Amino acid sequence: MTTRHDIIRRALAEAGTFVSAQELHSRLRSGDHRIGLTTVHRALHALAEDGVADTLRDQDGQRVYRACGSRDHHHHLLCRACGAAAEVPASALQRWAAAVGSEHGFTDVTLTAQLSGTCARCSPIPVRQEAR
Repeated sequence: MTTRHDIIRRALAEAGTFVSAQELHSRLRSGDHRIGLTTVHRALHALAEDGVADTLRDQDGQRVYRACGSRDHHHHLLCRACGAAAEVPASALQRWAAAVGSEHGFTDVTLTAQLSGTCARCSPIPVRQEAR
């Protein structure tokens, strides 16, 4: 990994939430890093391929990235208001996807899910925690 890629990886970790390549590039430029937007795109793609960064599409369809908190397969619950994200273990969703696939005669079913809602900080309605 090059020094520039390491700078991009650290900036992504410091962002703490999902950011676009353009947002990260802007943050790096304001911090006096002379890194091109193409380099940021390539580095983020490589980090996602290596499992170091999570990637998904935001409400506008733009690809956004976040430093990955877990090496285990997971999905995301994303706040529509502020962009806060929580990692959701894949096990229950994977079982559901396999059952649906089986009902229709499919095997080796894979699932990519992105859940969205309003986080407790942004919600005007108090969140009640359900027993699991």
